[in-house]
Amino acid sequence: MSDAKTGLRTELIRLTRDLMVIESTDSLPEERARCFQLVRNYLDELPGVVLKSYQFDSYESLLALPQGVEHPEILLNAHLDVVEHPSSESYRSVVKDGRIVGAGAGDMKGQLAILLELFRKWHCAQPGLSLGLAITSDEERGGEAGVKCLVQKAGLRCGVAIIPDGGALNRITVEEKGILHLRLIARGHSSHAARPWLADNPLERLVRALPDVLRWFEQQRCESVVAKDLEADSHWYPTCAVTMMDTPNDSVNCVPELATATLDVRFPPPWTMEKIMAQLKVLLGDGIEVEKIIGAEPSHLAPDQRFVELTSEVTGEPVDLIHASGGSDGRFFAEQGIPVILSRPEVDNLHGEDEWIDVESMLVYFEICDQYIGEKLELRIKN
Repeated sequence: MSDAKTGLRTELIRLTRDLMVIESTDSLPEERARCFQLVRNYLDELPGVVLKSYQFDSYESLLALPQGVEHPEILLNAHLDVVEHPSSESYRSVVKDGRIVGAGAGDMKGQLAILLELFRKWHCAQPGLSLGLAITSDEERGGEAGVKCLVQKAGLRCGVAIIPDGGALNRITVEEKGILHLRLIARGHSSHAARPWLADNPLERLVRALPDVLRWFEQQRCESVVAKDLEADSHWYPTCAVTMMDTPNDSVNCVPELATATLDVRFPPPWTMEKIMAQLKVLLGDGIEVEKIIGAEPSHLAPDQRFVELTSEVTGEPVDLIHASGGSDGRFFAEQGIPVILSRPEVDNLHGEDEWIDVESMLVYFEICDQYIGEKLELRIKN
């Protein structure tokens, strides 16, 4: 391994672990702020780079842009928020078997470290080049106050967005399912549980209705597999997961007057949010309200073909263009007709305490992006 590659490896490991030790979860805004300060410290002396902070619904975003360039040709995008774990000890890391292991390693502190290094390298060598960096802090709760607001309220635009938050090293995402996070609300009449005949139990109404919803989604799976001859693991059909059920009741001998449930629905085209919502209202009936928490239509990401070619050239392996069941902040750029490149180093166990990112693949991903930036902006760094 060359000295330059060894130095890069050391720096990416160090920076990733420095970011991981910060518990930048949704419930700890002070820790998210501390993580942003670490990022600023890394960027604030770059020549010709302007840092701009935004606050939308109490969530911070940071834009790093070359002075005088509002719409960079290439925009690097990452989020620094991570999912919640019961213990603060989860936000630690070890380097083991060529991997950085710990909460947030692959989603996405490791990728953030790569983008910071790329941004710093190119702006030190070529001040003023058309390369931007956007970092947000609400992706794990939907991205509505992060990239969506940067695009819709701050007017952020770019020629192409690179977001290492989906796919894999040789698997580039070209389509993402639409997303609906829904709250179901059932209202009733409470009573003492010893006299249930006096009550209208909204919790039981939800329990009776949800199997009809899940059976309908299972029917869509069966019909899609047969009609489209899908591979068993493609999952390119509508899905629904019941993620929470709740009542304000805190007494075992009381029938509640209110019950709620949340659904996470994912759907490919030709399904739309309107069609899914209409179908659910039919299945649930008039006695259950359906409230949208967040929603997005299916996305076509249109990655640059040259990035696909470079990935194959650098790795020596063919590239698969894939459909993804999960969503990303890429959808907000795609809505504006901006091409999105969605791939990443090798990661696994995402959202688990033993989440990991492979170090060698970090170096390979860095090389792919580095070559792409140089070609796209027609620049070369002199040794």
